[in-house]
Amino acid sequence: MTELIESIVKALVDHPDEVSVKEVEEGHRLVYQLTVNQTDMGKVIGKQGRVAKAIRTVVNAAGTNQNKRISIEIV
Repeated sequence: MTELIESIVKALVDHPDEVSVKEVEEGHRLVYQLTVNQTDMGKVIGKQGRVAKAIRTVVNAAGTNQNKRISIEIV
């Protein structure tokens, strides 16, 4: 799942070498902490959070077979 998030985000940003995803498991919940360059933050979030919502939708669809709640935090 981390590879999926990295590949999506790296295509969006100007500094793809600074993209990192960390997976944290908290009970029945998986949290992916996405870190990008500060100047790329707006590109990842998008206007009114539309890009971030789209990324979350794709990740949730890909992770439906894990029986865990998946969330992405953009740090």
